[in-house]
Amino acid sequence: MIVSKYFSQQEHILDTQNIANLYLELENNLSLKLHGLTYGLDLYIYRPLEYASSLHKEFVNKYLFSLKNVLFLGMNPGPWGMCQTGIPFGEVNVVKNYLRVSGTVEYPKNIHPQKPVLGLDCKRKEVSGQRFWDLINHLTDGDPFRFFKYCFVHNYYPLALVDKSQKATNITPADLKSEQRKILESVCDESLKSIIELLHVSTVVAIGNYVEKRSREVVKHYNLTNVKVVKIPHPSPRAVGTAENWKTITIEQLKSNNILDLFK
Repeated sequence: MIVSKYFSQQEHILDTQNIANLYLELENNLSLKLHGLTYGLDLYIYRPLEYASSLHKEFVNKYLFSLKNVLFLGMNPGPWGMCQTGIPFGEVNVVKNYLRVSGTVEYPKNIHPQKPVLGLDCKRKEVSGQRFWDLINHLTDGDPFRFFKYCFVHNYYPLALVDKSQKATNITPADLKSEQRKILESVCDESLKSIIELLHVSTVVAIGNYVEKRSREVVKHYNLTNVKVVKIPHPSPRAVGTAENWKTITIEQLKSNNILDLFK
């Protein structure tokens, strides 16, 4: 297990820089493996962990300062959020004004002209990211360190896939054909297991149905008997049945699983 290089399950003293570096190493390895896969479609592949590495590393180094009880898990980067900033659900205004993370973003080559990468200069709103972080902002009275003391946020699949049609449709892992999806999931599942072990996560808050399914499969397959999976709805305004009441439903789920107490 990669964690054993620096500390065991029984140790309580942690070198925070080592854990941040190990986390970044796991992410980078995952990104490289996924980029080398064949997806069976004609796609643009966005790799925000690479072209937005400056912002992403500052985010990790700033907030991954301790082991985390809870891992909030998203599926993949959104075109106007993490694709711009390298931060999960990273809506630009939230990154600037709540997370207070800054850095440069390189302009990647070979991307869809309908979905450019402008970094912190992007003017488009990422509604899902805005809703997610606005809730965290509300629950922490504007202090992100109250969230990150015990929690962290991570994406199961850190690349973004956009088809080459004029519509520039986002292709999620769930949209892929079975053969390609299973290969992708075997890579992402193993990485998620390593992230859970590295951070000593006891609860995965799965954001949406797809990552709930993958989280439960990881817990079962790798026999992570001390890890609980909790689902909250995805904050997308297009989510069927939960869009209008997303905040209420999410707060109730966090409260019933004793997660809100961690923000106090």
